[in-house]
Amino acid sequence: MDAILLQILNGLDKGSAYALIALGLTLIFGTLGVVNFAHGALFMIGAFCAVTFSKILTLSHKATEPSGTDFLGNPKFDDILYVNQFFGESTGAWMIDWAVPLAILFSIPVMIAIGFIMERGLIKHFYSRPHADQILVTFGLAIVLGELIKYFYGANPYPTPAPAAFAGSFDFGAMLGFDPNTIIYPYWRLIYFCFAAVVIGAIFAFLQFTTFGMVVRAGMADRETVGLLGINIDKRFTIMFGIAAAVTGMAGVMYAPINSPNYNMGMDFLVLSFVVVVVGGMGSLPGAVLAGFLLGVVESFASMAVVLEVIPGINQIIIYLVAIIILLTRPRGLLGRAGVMED
Repeated sequence: MDAILLQILNGLDKGSAYALIALGLTLIFGTLGVVNFAHGALFMIGAFCAVTFSKILTLSHKATEPSGTDFLGNPKFDDILYVNQFFGESTGAWMIDWAVPLAILFSIPVMIAIGFIMERGLIKHFYSRPHADQILVTFGLAIVLGELIKYFYGANPYPTPAPAAFAGSFDFGAMLGFDPNTIIYPYWRLIYFCFAAVVIGAIFAFLQFTTFGMVVRAGMADRETVGLLGINIDKRFTIMFGIAAAVTGMAGVMYAPINSPNYNMGMDFLVLSFVVVVVGGMGSLPGAVLAGFLLGVVESFASMAVVLEVIPGINQIIIYLVAIIILLTRPRGLLGRAGVMED
């Protein structure tokens, strides 16, 4: 039982990342009808927003020490952090420690701006083009973005630690009545799952209960009719592209302590996120979330040592096998809508 619970926790952790990326991807497809293969790159850029913000907080300048000179008579210099100079040492130290959560505030305007630039500068020209053209141009954009990150940050991963308060692990076993140290799970992975749940809930509440969200949902169902009512649905869809980019960027920020950001991490999540979207049903937001957590749990159980002893390497292909089975039995995915991607 303890092994099963541990794998469920691992699956929810992976599923949180899959669900957040797939949710943003589905928002773009459901509103604009664009198959955006650059969406994984947005996740990568979000992770590097955390790296960049951490670097900004550790910027410093040289200042002469008041103690005088060294034994050669040269003046002594200290590295003074700007953040300490502006906010004080205690506040500066707190900000550096909590750089990853604070980077969310930094990433939101950055990711919205990148989303607007992508949509207005490139993707809008491919709305009426075949999906194959959309895939080719956005996949090329993903490669370009990855190479830009590699050029400015290098090819090596950037370790980005979580706040010290969440550096340890939580004893789930003791809470559930098992022996102590039976089920140990990192605090930050639990934080990530809670963060994903809050973001997913906020997106669904925004679409369900706000006037803007209701108009967007109506436009997703019948874009032409909403346009005939005098509503500028294209403008709202562009805003949704920016929101989708921000959601994916925040997912990348919070994932940085779990998997050190590198220029290739967008490609690592790209294919998996599309499998999640297809399994959940193209254009279905609940389907994307459901499929994300489902496939995360399935992949986690397939990674167990006892399973790998029987079927070596099954953890590498289990998601694709599940996708094949679901699509053979339900061609539209778990919660797919009729007519989507069927032309």
